[in-house]
Amino acid sequence: MGNTPEGITLAPDGARAYVANRASNTVSVIDTATDTVIDTIATGAGPTDVAISPDGTRAYVTVFDDGLVSVFDLASDTLVTDIPVGAGATMAAVTPDGARVYVTRQTTDTVSVIDTASNTVTDTVTVGTGPTGVVITPDGTRAYVASFSGSVSAIDTATNTVIATILAGDVPILLAVSSDGALVYVTNAGSSSVSVIDTATNTTIDNIGVSAQPRFPALSPDGAHLYVPNSGPDTVSVIDTATRTVVENIGAGEGPTGIAVFPAGTRAYVGNADAGTVDVMGTTVIPDQGPMAGGTTVTLTGHHLANATAVHFGTAQAVITANTATSVTVISPAGAGVVPVTVTTAGGTGTLGAFYYMPVPALTGISPDAGTVSGSDQEIVITGRNLAGAIDVYFGTTRAVIQSVSDTQVTVRAGRAPAPGAVAVTVRTSGGSADGLFYTYVDQPTITDVSPSAGPTTGGTGVTITGTGLTYTEQVTFHGAPAPFSVISDTTVTAVSPPSATEGTFDVTVTTPGGSSSGSFTYVAAPSI
Repeated sequence: MGNTPEGITLAPDGARAYVANRASNTVSVIDTATDTVIDTIATGAGPTDVAISPDGTRAYVTVFDDGLVSVFDLASDTLVTDIPVGAGATMAAVTPDGARVYVTRQTTDTVSVIDTASNTVTDTVTVGTGPTGVVITPDGTRAYVASFSGSVSAIDTATNTVIATILAGDVPILLAVSSDGALVYVTNAGSSSVSVIDTATNTTIDNIGVSAQPRFPALSPDGAHLYVPNSGPDTVSVIDTATRTVVENIGAGEGPTGIAVFPAGTRAYVGNADAGTVDVMGTTVIPDQGPMAGGTTVTLTGHHLANATAVHFGTAQAVITANTATSVTVISPAGAGVVPVTVTTAGGTGTLGAFYYMPVPALTGISPDAGTVSGSDQEIVITGRNLAGAIDVYFGTTRAVIQSVSDTQVTVRAGRAPAPGAVAVTVRTSGGSADGLFYTYVDQPTITDVSPSAGPTTGGTGVTITGTGLTYTEQVTFHGAPAPFSVISDTTVTAVSPPSATEGTFDVTVTTPGGSSSGSFTYVAAPSI
């Protein structure tokens, strides 16, 4: 693959996957029958996305650095023309009739509309700040555009006017639309979440927490699952769209960004931007992990599955709850280890994949164990056992954002809490939940008095600092120099002034997990002859 693969798009028949390699100025063409790269198409500088016409004959490649949309003939993988759209061409979407292409321009806060018959820009629509992702509803009546400013613009494609501005999460970037056009899913890079937009009312009806730095979302063909690559912890979150919950986090390569699901729903292609690779991720068993006690709802995807008579996880039989020609939904039985999943029909028995029985996690430590009530970017490390594939971490009722995961530790960032105080830490994995640790949210400290407020430059003055939120004091400094201190209560800290090279009034700063606050102390030189 090329360097920094970003957008991945499948041809309508699924025979080819097209990958925009931003840092190598190419598009890789993957034969999905053999999962090999069969062609590499040169582009201008900074290709970010590939949009394909409904008939599969044309590819429209957004070329960010050159401000172009390059049109390629997919029968020969040759350039047809370059369409100048202006600075910051980012993502593109083709209308269902193939007549127009909507192109976001991230640096100009606009969307360019291309007429595909003439290959010219025929209109420009102003949207929010930093437009990135764009999707068009299946009926072609609306385009939805995600902008860094925190909103999603709904564009009426008949008039090319914005008819609604919808608040999403923090830094919405990319989108997916359901096959019936009823819902739009938006990944929010700033809040590590997915917003769900009801297109009938153009309102956000839910927000689903995922892991750090979510990127391109992609729906399974049946709409039952939404796949979201998380470029922070190198995972793909699998969301059950019925319950709007994450049911599994699947490990990926470095910096997973783009994703495309095969039309049969049996696999997905995941572009790892940092590694310069594309993973082929099996989706025949979703989720493919669960507790040893059983009880997980699992969707099996494949062919010729109608009238399934039995499903086995290893030798244990699962309970079938739904069945079609292409999918079977079951409740996993109890088990252990890694077992094959088989489906039996009148035509015989076939293996669809494997299921991993996960042990119950356990927690042993957390560091640091306190932080500001407003949340912060400080990384918090939770240690324990059986933590691989962690799905959620909560500090009380506040969801923490997962940054990285291994079997023995989870690194998170704490979100804003409703109030200060100690709260239970809970980690949820496919194997179950673990708790037993506590994290303390601390208010911003205040200093109301420093007494005495002056002393000699030689140091040694005992000082009482009065204020609030001082219980978790980590450091006291006089003019930046650390001072020995003792915490007396939440309102009182005593310290001894260190020596100072100069006279003057300087800050006395108390630092806690909740932040810092300062008072003042005046250094006075001793009298001399």
